[in-house]
Amino acid sequence: MSDQDLCYMTAHEALRRFRDKSLSPVELMQALIKRAEATEPRINAVTFRYFDEAMDQARKAEAAYARGARVRPLEGLAVAIKDESYIKGKPTSNGSLILKDFVADHTSPVNERILRAGGIVHIRTATPEFSCAGFCWSRLWGVTRNPWNTDFTPGGSSGGSGAVLAAGSTTLATGSDIGGSIRIPASLTGTVGFKPPYGRVPEEPPFNLDFYCHNGPMARDVRDAILLQNVLAGPHPKDIASLRPALRLPTEMKPIRDWKIAFSMDLGLFEVDQEVQRNTREALEVFRSLGATVHEVDLRWPKDALDAATDYLEHIFGAVIGEVLAESADDMTSYARDFAERSRGSTAEAFVHSLNVAGQMYATLGPLLERYDVLVCPTTALPAVPADFDQSRGKVRINGREVNPFLGWVMTTPFNMLSRCPVLSVPSGRASNGVPTGLQIVGRTYSDADVFRAGLAYEEAAGGWFRSGGARPAI
Repeated sequence: MSDQDLCYMTAHEALRRFRDKSLSPVELMQALIKRAEATEPRINAVTFRYFDEAMDQARKAEAAYARGARVRPLEGLAVAIKDESYIKGKPTSNGSLILKDFVADHTSPVNERILRAGGIVHIRTATPEFSCAGFCWSRLWGVTRNPWNTDFTPGGSSGGSGAVLAAGSTTLATGSDIGGSIRIPASLTGTVGFKPPYGRVPEEPPFNLDFYCHNGPMARDVRDAILLQNVLAGPHPKDIASLRPALRLPTEMKPIRDWKIAFSMDLGLFEVDQEVQRNTREALEVFRSLGATVHEVDLRWPKDALDAATDYLEHIFGAVIGEVLAESADDMTSYARDFAERSRGSTAEAFVHSLNVAGQMYATLGPLLERYDVLVCPTTALPAVPADFDQSRGKVRINGREVNPFLGWVMTTPFNMLSRCPVLSVPSGRASNGVPTGLQIVGRTYSDADVFRAGLAYEEAAGGWFRSGGARPAI
């Protein structure tokens, strides 16, 4: 088996091979580190490297498998951690010059669980400053690029995680999603990303109390996303919003024959690129081939839904970023500074209106999902924006029409508003520029298994992704 085949091996296959001793965690980690070193100069997706520590931990995992010891769920697997959450004694920059020297004094719940499960953190992955954009560049780390076409962004804010998965530099990765920050990079890099329902995965204050915000898994296939999600999920003593009991998802699920799938190309809110539409329609044919029926629906959502989402994000997320504005504005990126400055105009009335709009949206989606098993729609309305795009200065056009450069090209944020709905993003194809496109599978509130069941069936029928050289980025 070539080093590249090792790098694109699924987590569940690697674990099987670790157990039957046909592969060593050391062998896999060596291949991943070599791959990261080879691809990093072009994609720039890694912030901090822990290669020596990772090799030491891989050798310990190898010894555990060799002696037949009881092993943990992620024993010996490489997990790339978004440079946003904390690991005690390690730096966390959040993509900001302001935090370039910050070292965490504790470990975040999600990372605590990964480490306890035997996951090995070999790299931290790049984010836009304070994770407040759908692209991935910062003044501290520079521009992160999409492995499929380096002229374009891998998305954000978990863009580094999506990029290293697509490049074959890690087996698993973490993300967080407040407006689409897991699903956007999953779509743009051809990977799988899951936005859990609110409270399913613990978070730290104050964002554990922000129902738009979710931690979740990123992977190259659906079973791997389930594997990591099962490690992350469950109540935590320091998160009052975390749900009891812990949900454990199976990795084998029944077919979806006779399922009823609701479909909307634009959610009634978006201009959608023609290539995204083409790939979405081809994905729908895969669901039909599985015996499901697909019906186009009209959600009748308020036309100011994206404005309401912006008001909400500015009121809480923007205010948190705004705390550093007075003393550190000159060190901030243009887009983070603009976001923080706009948050100063936020009002309680606008915030309450955003809640009312979310209620209006669920008043149509909730009853619809009583009649359909899931809703599907594109993940993003455009394959990607340029790698160095700046939402505070640039313009986005889709089909010749100018759209909002903040939320107008991503179709994810409505489901942060409706945050109790689980959402899985899976690949739907690639555009002519080589950049992948994605499909969102949206479930009933807290019905995580439904979106994974649909995702597994779709993935198996589509033949999976990244399985051969032609299905991998040429980087």
